[in-house]
Amino acid sequence: MAAPGRLIALEGVDGCGKSTHAHGLADALGALCTAEPGATALGARLRALVLDPELPAISPRAEALLMAADRAEHVAEVVSPALDAGRWVVADRFSASTLAYQGYGRRLDLTVLGALVAWAAAGVTPDLTVLLDVPLDVARRRLGAQRADRLEGLGADFHERVRAGYLEMAAADPAWVVVDGTGDEGDVAALVLAAVTERLGTPSGAS
Repeated sequence: MAAPGRLIALEGVDGCGKSTHAHGLADALGALCTAEPGATALGARLRALVLDPELPAISPRAEALLMAADRAEHVAEVVSPALDAGRWVVADRFSASTLAYQGYGRRLDLTVLGALVAWAAAGVTPDLTVLLDVPLDVARRRLGAQRADRLEGLGADFHERVRAGYLEMAAADPAWVVVDGTGDEGDVAALVLAAVTERLGTPSGAS
């Protein structure tokens, strides 16, 4: 019987570097790298509905429900099968993103949203959540002049609430670790890998 897999989620505001470091961490661990929203065929369509600024605007509650639907399909199709097979999984965003963006950012009720998030994930929670924390001005500078999606294009107050929400969640949960994401890419990658291996070790066969 395969050893149980591990789920590691990388979280943070847009521009913190989590996508880059999710791929790097997965390569270092020999893990499956996946991302939300959009990792499944259904998820790709849901991602467009939520994030494409050319599409009609949606209400915050509808946005949260679409994110929950994406996660439910992601868990069913990608995450749970990999974990059940004993694989380690590195997710570029997971349940905490909904709490940060739709809860703290959009100011939806955190208790109600937390219940929705838990139900959508079918009880799957990260073994470790790595928060890559950077000040908002650093994140905005990294994003540069690229075309912003619907959430990236919201104002600084929204994104400051998201960052504060992430830090509040991290402070309240021992299954989180905060990594300063402002350094050079190689230095931050080393910090992320060290944090993960200190907490979880490494999967068998990892280089």
